[in-house]
Amino acid sequence: MRGIERRLLRGIAATTAATGALQAAAPGVTLGVLRSEDSPAARHFFATVGMFMACTGGVLLARPDDRAVVAMTAAQKLGAAAAVGIGVRRGVFSPLALGVAGFDALSGVLALDYRRRLP
Repeated sequence: MRGIERRLLRGIAATTAATGALQAAAPGVTLGVLRSEDSPAARHFFATVGMFMACTGGVLLARPDDRAVVAMTAAQKLGAAAAVGIGVRRGVFSPLALGVAGFDALSGVLALDYRRRLP
């Protein structure tokens, strides 16, 4: 089971790094998909968030068996899920963003379970 979880987490890490890099480079694309406000401030905020996503995904790819890295990845994913959910509730994002929140929530739970299995 640990091997399957490790492969899933590496896939999540690669996806997080790639989508974060895209979001950092072209934040308007993400804002458009989420049907969110597209202002200079929103683009700057999304680019900044994307940079941190790329870093988080990259470090998990590099150190998937480091308990601290996996714990912080879980915290980032669960925090992102909550933040996006709150954003939908407040009308900042369209309900389409709940798919992103769900992916992040499941990723965070998987990371916590994987961390529990690490020596």
